Amino acid sequence: MVRPRKLRLLRYHPNVSYFKPRGVPLRMLAEVVLLPDEWEAVKLCDADGLKQEEAARKMNISQPTLQRTLACARGKIAQALVEGKAIRIEEA
Repeated sequence: MVRPRKLRLLRYHPNVSYFKPRGVPLRMLAEVVLLPDEWEAVKLCDADGLKQEEAARKMNISQPTLQRTLACARGKIAQALVEGKAIRIEEA
């Protein structure tokens, strides 16, 4: 039996739901989906400059869980940039 997923505290809700390469219609692009907890982890660590321990506390998760979430999000963002894909931010 799988352990239940711990509730994450998400405080930031972005105004936009897509980022895409300029000049290419969205319907012609493949997309990468960022989950709400991945978006929050990137915001706290990369945009706000918090250390992983502090960001994990704010999200009510462990530091190793935050690190895995952050690595997954950064991989998706890098894939979108390198391969010219749209990034869709899923709503919580």
